[in-house]
Amino acid sequence: MNTEQHPSRTLRPTTPLGLLLAVAALSLTAAPPVVAPLLIDDYSDPTKNRSGLERLLIDDKMVGSSSKATQRCTNGVLFVQGNLVPGRGVPAFISQASLLAPDGKPQDLTGHQGVRLRVKVIQGLLCVQVASASVTNFDYHASPPIAGKRGEFQEVKVPFKDMKRSWSEQTPLNLKTLTSVNLISFGMAKDAFAYEVDELGFY
Repeated sequence: MNTEQHPSRTLRPTTPLGLLLAVAALSLTAAPPVVAPLLIDDYSDPTKNRSGLERLLIDDKMVGSSSKATQRCTNGVLFVQGNLVPGRGVPAFISQASLLAPDGKPQDLTGHQGVRLRVKVIQGLLCVQVASASVTNFDYHASPPIAGKRGEFQEVKVPFKDMKRSWSEQTPLNLKTLTSVNLISFGMAKDAFAYEVDELGFY
């Protein structure tokens, strides 16, 4: 038999089964890797997150405002409350920051889709912000204020693609350079704020 006139059928998947297998193989190779959720903090420790790093409260004194806040952690729930006091012509804010690594060393979160948290907004405005070593003017990517029912715990997912910078030119968020996740209470007038969180991480 002349093999040149009868090429092997296994090299030419023209049957329905062969086409199905070929498409399945292409789908598997093109699929992005599955990344498991990453828990930053479950607030089981009264002062430190899951990486053993102290939880920080950052105020607005450096911009001329004088807001104050306190945080406490009890029974796996973080409670933050305070008062926003803006300076003349500048905003007021308090940032509850969760570092991802000691000394703010950048972490690669490639493959994750966004930030996930269980939160209860009691009073005031609250948004989620991710800090990146690629941003040098502190205008980090942030979410719109968290919506939903006041005074009830809810699971919130904030996609990275929906986070924007406030006053700077919009730039893509570099997921290879994330340094912290911040919960920001803010306003342009005197106001009180309060919220509770019992879980924070990436999905």
